[in-house]
Amino acid sequence: MLTGHRTWQFINKPSIITTGTVGGPFEANGNIPEAFDTLHEDMWINQDSFEKAQQKMLEEACQIAIKKSSIEKENVGFFIGGDLINQITPTSFAAKTVGIPYLGVFSACATSMESLALAATIINSGGANYILTGASSHNAAAEKQFRYPTEYGGQKPPTAQWTVTGAGCALVAKQGNGPYVTSATIGKIVDMGMTDPFNMGGAMAAAAADTIEAHLQDKNIDPSYYDLIITGDLGHIGREVSLDYMHERNININPDQYVDCGLTIYREGQPVLAGASGPACSAIVTYGHFLKQMAEGKLKRILMVATGSLHSPLSVNQKDPIPCIAHAVSIESGRDNE
Repeated sequence: MLTGHRTWQFINKPSIITTGTVGGPFEANGNIPEAFDTLHEDMWINQDSFEKAQQKMLEEACQIAIKKSSIEKENVGFFIGGDLINQITPTSFAAKTVGIPYLGVFSACATSMESLALAATIINSGGANYILTGASSHNAAAEKQFRYPTEYGGQKPPTAQWTVTGAGCALVAKQGNGPYVTSATIGKIVDMGMTDPFNMGGAMAAAAADTIEAHLQDKNIDPSYYDLIITGDLGHIGREVSLDYMHERNININPDQYVDCGLTIYREGQPVLAGASGPACSAIVTYGHFLKQMAEGKLKRILMVATGSLHSPLSVNQKDPIPCIAHAVSIESGRDNE
């Protein structure tokens, strides 16, 4: 199962059988509204806090993924998920409602692919028949914790990014008709010494390049093996910086083949500065947009590289540099012979 140094190869082909995606009003006006199963008209979602609204969206995404399948909830072995908020509280509280044995994980905005990689690993080894996996975020909750409350009206530099309000889940099964999770490359901490919490794309770029390089080396493949190599939320700045890093390492990715969820979810003209971010960003765009393209036959192989900035308000206040990580998961339709 281990290929090279950091890559798990899933020979039993765990299958993503259903997905569930939920978003807010800003996402409804974005570039891919068709990627969502449910879109809400207000940020509060009839809750009395933004954190509870985030919890509600994750609950809905989980319920949608289960309802789409023919599986009873009692047959789902585990729920693996996480978010940005202190002690991943929205996810843990959602897990209470969902009522499935729970593994909480944290890799900031890389949580979506960390949880998918773990789900595929457990299923591939025979540890479960079905696993629900997902991630969520809420713009106003993240702003309140990491920056300034939205009501404060603080100005941001052009390097800042907009946290996605939403949740994305996938139900992964031992058997299915695809798409299949074929491998996962686990990231390592990359710290470039950056301390600016308003430039996450620049901070995470090197981690993305490091994991992509490791994945290609471990599997002994060229970037052209994939139809798309997709990063989680590098935005405009991080995407260009990561391409520079890879060019220095003689990794020649066609820029048209290299796309970013943070540049996909919103349309031109929305005030998102350098692009989108948040654990929900890669979860929603992967499960709601790119997997639909795969189902339509437009894509056969993608490498999803979710990137995460592992700082906290405490570490920023203490002037610590920002450690970053990226986890990569390859997803294939299984239609190579068609």
